Amino acid sequence: MTYIKPIFRHPLLPKNKVGFTKKDYEGAISTLCAGCGHDSISAAIIQACFEMSVEPHKLAKISGIGCSSKTPTYFLGNSHGFNSVHGRMPSVTTGANMANRDLIYLGVSGDGDTASIGMGQFVHAVRRNVNMVYIVMNNGCYGLTKGQDSATADFGSISKASKTPSPFQGIDLVGLAMEMGATFVARSFSGDKSQLVPLIKAGMSHPGFAFIDCISPCVTFNNNKGSTKSYSYVRAHNEATSLLDFVPEEKEITMEYEEGASKEVVLHDGSVLLLKKLAPEWDPSDRLSAFSKVQEAKASGEILTGLLYIDLESKELHDLFGTTDTPLNTLREKELCPGSEALEVINAGRR
Repeated sequence: MTYIKPIFRHPLLPKNKVGFTKKDYEGAISTLCAGCGHDSISAAIIQACFEMSVEPHKLAKISGIGCSSKTPTYFLGNSHGFNSVHGRMPSVTTGANMANRDLIYLGVSGDGDTASIGMGQFVHAVRRNVNMVYIVMNNGCYGLTKGQDSATADFGSISKASKTPSPFQGIDLVGLAMEMGATFVARSFSGDKSQLVPLIKAGMSHPGFAFIDCISPCVTFNNNKGSTKSYSYVRAHNEATSLLDFVPEEKEITMEYEEGASKEVVLHDGSVLLLKKLAPEWDPSDRLSAFSKVQEAKASGEILTGLLYIDLESKELHDLFGTTDTPLNTLREKELCPGSEALEVINAGRR
């Protein structure tokens, strides 16, 4: 068996607006377990970036430690990448974002990487509204260390490793993100590409912290009967808030909907997220309503997916700090050193 991808490409492969084929957004061959939900998420990221005509060199993918944090190797092979230490992806992304605001930042993490050792990092990235897409590949276990329950394992859930019901309440990252003030909160399922791709595209266009909690079954350690993160359980308990599509503003689309059946959310860059509402009176711009619906679904054993909340007035970290529009890593001495006279004025104001 070879682990080297063939370099041949059919000359008639479709190209996007910047002249790239979908092959240009791929990476190395995955070494994850066959059927792993993480590979499906990688495929959704590839599809989203292709459809958004993202130039690979204008995106940075950053991860921590875990099965999920290996996945940036498997997509966007021509993009910037940094594999940080366990739980520290948010601070590394924050630093990179402050240095160069012109890149799209895609942070990939797992439930162990985020909900345990990286919890402090996660909540501060949320409250600072760092302009990034933060994807948690949530399988409820530690796949790299033989399947022990993670902090997101639901109460009573049974993994292959433990074989006994989890005695602890699982951490709900969606609820935590909304509680901390996240300006874009969504949940999806790795097996639902039609929902996940538009959510990733919308997250990349959102000016601020875009959080996507993606249930991603571990086929080796947590896909058994009794697991609440298994394929069968999620498919049986998945309740979608909406059918999603993401439409760039420059491409005119005409559609007809029955009155009250859809909601149009205009993002700051002019892009449009179209929601066909299934849940009665669902309003993704109402944080309290979204939080309440998530808790109601959790209490009934359902998994609520889709765009749960979005803040249309979001101000990302650079806006809050009032930084220059010029990326900080391109500033030269002339801009950074205003001279002795300016320094004397500053010092005089401190005396």
